[in-house]
Amino acid sequence: MEDKIVTVSTRPNLALVKYWGKRRKGEECEDPFLNLPQNSSLSITLESGKDLLTKTSVVFSGKLSKDEFYLDGKKQDLEDKELQERFLAIKKLRELAGVNTKALVVSYNTFPTASGLASSASGLAALTFAASKALGLDIGSERLSEITRIGSGSACRSLFGGFVVWDRGRKPDGSDSIAWQLFNEDYWHEITILICITTPKKKKISSRLGMKNTVESSEFFKLRPKIAEAHLKQITEAIKKKDFSAMGRIIMKDAMNMHSTMLDTMPPIIYLNDISKEIIYAIEDLNESEKRIVGAYTFDAGPNACIICMKSDKAKILSKINEIKGIERIIEAKVGSGPKLLSESESLIDIKNLTPLQNKK
Repeated sequence: MEDKIVTVSTRPNLALVKYWGKRRKGEECEDPFLNLPQNSSLSITLESGKDLLTKTSVVFSGKLSKDEFYLDGKKQDLEDKELQERFLAIKKLRELAGVNTKALVVSYNTFPTASGLASSASGLAALTFAASKALGLDIGSERLSEITRIGSGSACRSLFGGFVVWDRGRKPDGSDSIAWQLFNEDYWHEITILICITTPKKKKISSRLGMKNTVESSEFFKLRPKIAEAHLKQITEAIKKKDFSAMGRIIMKDAMNMHSTMLDTMPPIIYLNDISKEIIYAIEDLNESEKRIVGAYTFDAGPNACIICMKSDKAKILSKINEIKGIERIIEAKVGSGPKLLSESESLIDIKNLTPLQNKK
């Protein structure tokens, strides 16, 4: 079979009801490597032109003696335990295709990696989507989401555009823990997301380690799955009704609930910095002065704030947060689409030499 390069672009997603914490063996889970969540979650896929984008090329070739992975121009050590776990999804795809051919993967992010902006979500979604196409597999998006989840839990949501639900599932083998689209990207086009970069630096505690420590040591976390499932039902109804005030309250409540379990972890996990807190205070002050929910802040596992608002209120929020010192950059995003297949001319791989193309993102 002729070597085939597949190149795709994907977007990160922002969880409005968060996923934090995996089920352990015996907790409706037969294998911890399945990345089965403690609770269901709901996200929006983010789109901002050339920002917030992962571009990935994949080729499987008999000429390769081992898997190779390049991220943002640097060759990655696939002996690293965390990277090996992420590549379990590729192993599963190879099994489905009935091959053991090695892969060359070249990937770039146009936003900070490992800083709490879901780079692993868009990256793993791009990897599995491109790999499935390169292997000639014809599997549905929900089935692919099950496989993508093995590499990175939240990545399964980036296989879809719009509003996306990742169902917790109940089966110990994870076959019902899949993502699916609630509404597409055109459903509520008035929504705007303002992403405030308070630091582009890599976070000190990875999400994987943080989740593990929280599940093992936080007393608050015992309540978290039940609370999150209730939030999911409430926010789904709010989205169906396009009730921004109701949605905004749940977004903020859920984010703070998740970060409370992190603070209750031993040792404590503190992702938010002083600028993050100033943003919270600013949005709370604005909402109080307007006597309505103008903006809703949320944070994933990092200090960078995401503020969800209606387009008509964007100027008010920007005026307020521009008073805060220390915000390095503000990225404006909308609810975006799912993975996109790119042309051969946009490949990141030199097919003749099976090497990354230099200076091409």
